[in-house]
Amino acid sequence: MANKIATFTLNPAYDLVGFCPKIELGDVNLVKTTGLLPAGKGINVAKVLCDLGDKLTVGGFLGKANYDGFESLFTELKLDNKFRLVEGRTRINVKVTEKNSDVTDLNFSGFSVNTNDWQQFVEQSIKWLSDFDMVVISGSLPEGISLDDFSDWLEKVKSICPKIVFDSSRAALTAGLKAKPWLIKPNDKELEMLVGHALPTIKDIKDAAMSLVEQGIDNVIISLGSKGALWVTKHESWLAKPPKCEVISTVGAGDSMVAGLVHGLLSNYSIKDTIVFASAIAALSVSQPGVGVPDKAKLNSILEKIDVMAG
Repeated sequence: MANKIATFTLNPAYDLVGFCPKIELGDVNLVKTTGLLPAGKGINVAKVLCDLGDKLTVGGFLGKANYDGFESLFTELKLDNKFRLVEGRTRINVKVTEKNSDVTDLNFSGFSVNTNDWQQFVEQSIKWLSDFDMVVISGSLPEGISLDDFSDWLEKVKSICPKIVFDSSRAALTAGLKAKPWLIKPNDKELEMLVGHALPTIKDIKDAAMSLVEQGIDNVIISLGSKGALWVTKHESWLAKPPKCEVISTVGAGDSMVAGLVHGLLSNYSIKDTIVFASAIAALSVSQPGVGVPDKAKLNSILEKIDVMAG
């Protein structure tokens, strides 16, 4: 039986993705367009999980003025669509990759969520979230949602489905941690922001991750970019390193890793095997222009090249 998973994207976006060999500030830059994609962190996770054969329900907010692209995507992927439409437009994010693989993001503002929309969303999501194996909550918050209200909602979700996978940053990450989600996946820079100081070594990163585990978060995975990923629990830790590969785009790599973690855990892989699988999914993601698993033979080839060691 397919795993039953819900992903939430409260602040989705159309990603306008392109390539420019070198961005010159204050000048005209010619950008080769890669695509204009309906996206958002939880939606990216859902795309990958669909390719892996899982059953997905997606929820969050979308602007009424330009939701058609998302509706078409959800129909194409056969996703159970629980998004709430609100007044306004879903934002557009511009993501430009340079020759050195650096990505510059220009994230524009979009719709605002009013009190009534938020209350209706909370009531409805709690009603339908009754029979899920895992819930993924990803990304930033749109205007109009208070951090306290967001924390309260996570607490309600946790009471229904304890296995919350949470992936966010900045103030939303700090607010979400109050609910002690089951698994989090900050990157090394986000972890530094959480602890308030630099973490120059793997030992420093592991110690900071362990402090979060001791506060009640069962699984802390730190993504380290090209250096891999570190998974820390009370009882074990593993460091997985991907092989070197040509980087086409890093957009969605973290979301692909989250999808790999969810699929591995719900397939009863060990923690070691799950981080290897998730690292391979992330490595596959950076070698192609979009998220997903279009070539399982290529994924299997990458799997064989992941180095993993006790952290």
